[in-house]
Amino acid sequence: MVKKLDKVDVVIVGSGWAGGIPAAELSKAGYQVVCLERGKDRSTVDFVGSKDELRYTRRHELAQDLSKQALTFRNTVDQKASPIRMHYGYPIFDEGTGGTSVHWSGWSYRWLPFDFEIRSKIIEKYGEDRIPEDMTIQDWGITYDELEAYYDKWEKTAGISDEVNPLGPKRSDEYPNPPMKESPSIRMFQDAAKELGYHPFRMPSATISQQYENPDGETINACVYCAFCSMYGCDFGAKADPIVTVLKTARKTGNFELRNNANVRRVLHDGKKATGVLYIDPQTRQEYEQPADLVVLGAFFSGNTRLMMLSEIGEQFDPKTGKGVIGKNYTSHYTALGGNSATGFFEDKKFNTFAGAGALGAVLDDFNGDNIDNSKTDFLHGFNLSIFQDGAGAIANNRVPSGTPLWGNEFKEKSLHYAYRHLTVSGMQGTLPRQHNYMDLDPTYKDAYGDPLLRITAKVTDQELNMAKQISEKAKEIMEKMGADIVDVPEVSDAAEISSASINTHSAGGVIMGDDPETSAVNNYSQVWDMENLFVVGGSSFPHFGNSNPTETIGAFAYRAAEGMIEYLKNDGGLLVEGGRSKKTYIV
Repeated sequence: MVKKLDKVDVVIVGSGWAGGIPAAELSKAGYQVVCLERGKDRSTVDFVGSKDELRYTRRHELAQDLSKQALTFRNTVDQKASPIRMHYGYPIFDEGTGGTSVHWSGWSYRWLPFDFEIRSKIIEKYGEDRIPEDMTIQDWGITYDELEAYYDKWEKTAGISDEVNPLGPKRSDEYPNPPMKESPSIRMFQDAAKELGYHPFRMPSATISQQYENPDGETINACVYCAFCSMYGCDFGAKADPIVTVLKTARKTGNFELRNNANVRRVLHDGKKATGVLYIDPQTRQEYEQPADLVVLGAFFSGNTRLMMLSEIGEQFDPKTGKGVIGKNYTSHYTALGGNSATGFFEDKKFNTFAGAGALGAVLDDFNGDNIDNSKTDFLHGFNLSIFQDGAGAIANNRVPSGTPLWGNEFKEKSLHYAYRHLTVSGMQGTLPRQHNYMDLDPTYKDAYGDPLLRITAKVTDQELNMAKQISEKAKEIMEKMGADIVDVPEVSDAAEISSASINTHSAGGVIMGDDPETSAVNNYSQVWDMENLFVVGGSSFPHFGNSNPTETIGAFAYRAAEGMIEYLKNDGGLLVEGGRSKKTYIV
């Protein structure tokens, strides 16, 4: 029997950045906020003694248990999807206090103005005919200039450490902290890139270069370069995550409650407005109804999309007709296609890559967005190139030049010889949506509670393959300039295909943002067009995927959404956007 709880002002699903930022802002504003997190409670203390590559990097201890709930995947509509029961190179998602933001590496990029007006910019520069008929790109209904203040706010909350990107968008202020330390390999990359006429800069980092107190009064410690960032929670509190920032701030207000082991199954509504959520405690199997005036979905892209579908909110996307919006525009930084990197082996130079931090590195944006001339490429959008030193793992660090036998004396000799003598330059590509790449509910597979799993249908196109080849060429060019004696570049086969191993944390779409309710699910405050007191925050709102990490853009939109939520509650409701443009911009 469902137990009905007392009504609160706001209920939030998810405790990562997408849920944690609204939790902090709304509780500071005096509203009673309940945040529901399906995983267990955890803090920095729980990560003490967690520096174990086998447990965390290889076996993904922080990741969700895929035996209980997973995604299913297929390439085309005529195939039957199969469940993804294994986390590959990078976990699909996390669970527990702080969400996936706990095990992140800390790469913190602003996306370019081009990204938010991508369709208009491509048409303006290259003509509408340049856009493939099945490429469903659209403007986001907001410009970079309108979003910039929220980027700045997030960077100051997280204490981002960096220097200004010479090709980056305009900024209202500098980063709050200076860049991380420079290692020999980072210096080599930057020198080589400059010699080639490129514009490298230090990687913007949420692993903090010096102890820092953010505007909410939370202290983030200085990074000690222990090398256990990616796939790990930080036991020293030196990596900005929701645990040491926004959740801590929310708790101080006295207006915030975090409930762990609360798996939300439905958004409850009357067809016009949300009335609360239905959740279950997985340990006791007791179901609860949590009524609220305002409902916020701040889960991972897949969680938000699935909840909208299970709750029958909005029109689900139909890949045959192109109509509907829920499930539309699945994109990801697809891995396992080959290419996207070049590894150099050095005979006379050694590097201690075992020391490092999650976002210790350097990057260049010369091929990002509209910095690259797509009239001369066989793809649209672009890519970045970087070198990073996040701490080579003893298990994973076994690089040898191509052609080396995979076992035996020669392998052992070269494995030892090159252990300190190899570096990799890699890239990330902007991923654009296609009508055939979407999400829906799987008709066959269900979770532990009998609810359908989310199904992803995605197939590679020449766009992704051609860009992967270009990334490899440019990465090879830089590695050769760095002086490598041998440069290996993974082959990009024309037969390469997206697989379940390609699905990772850099995935988005499903509840996308825009200025037209016919082609988008939420407006630029992340407010659902069809249900004004429901806000859906996170990567699910991205109409496409830029060529760098999504966290900072998620954080910026979460601050904008929180501002809209407060305005909504103060003014007795109503849509915050009319005619495709915001009524007003408020900076909290």
